[in-house]
Amino acid sequence: MNTESINFQSFLDWDNSPFILFSSLGKILYLNNSAEILFGYVSKQELYDLALAYAPQNFGYKTTTLSLNYDSFTFYAITIGYENEEQISIRFYNAPRIRSTTPIEKDKLVTTDINLLLEANIALFRTKNPNHLQLLTDHDIPAFKIDQNNFSKLLRKTLDSFRASDSINITLKLLTGEHVIISGKKKAIVQLSIEANGRYSDADEEVKSIAMQCHIAHLLKERTIKLEIPLIT
Repeated sequence: MNTESINFQSFLDWDNSPFILFSSLGKILYLNNSAEILFGYVSKQELYDLALAYAPQNFGYKTTTLSLNYDSFTFYAITIGYENEEQISIRFYNAPRIRSTTPIEKDKLVTTDINLLLEANIALFRTKNPNHLQLLTDHDIPAFKIDQNNFSKLLRKTLDSFRASDSINITLKLLTGEHVIISGKKKAIVQLSIEANGRYSDADEEVKSIAMQCHIAHLLKERTIKLEIPLIT
């Protein structure tokens, strides 16, 4: 089959696995849509250095299994390839998102303005914690269905882990270009990010358990908790 006349760029653009083509000097020659989103969380230099570190010794390609995490991006492998000394490419393989095995109990879901629910729980947190708190939210996020009781419990446990922090930054936003599969259908993702100079981890297992019950992906780090909430309408 003669493939010379086929334009493969569209297929790369549609791929949800980030793909980047660098020059030998680290200049970006091409990147697909997923890679463009990835660059919001990691620098060009870091990914170019990663490509050089795992490049094959000779022309061709090499796939390496490893664990990489950049904010909400998690990868389990990368492929590095080059056919000449002028260009080198890197492709990332998305780790599958952990899905709850618990079926969605639709009778518990209530159409909710998540901004109002978040602000109510923050107000409750502030009655016991005079910490400096900065809140940045997207008020254009539409109301969607959520288990209000469990989600409020999750918020309280999450906020409480920052009870001794000097300054807390909270961000609520819609993740552009990302989705999760719920009951065979694509759902947009709303990300709640809470960050401080440190936090307690005594309730981490409970946070994970409640998040799984709510079909909410979670990322818990030393100074950050991020919750990815499916926008169910």
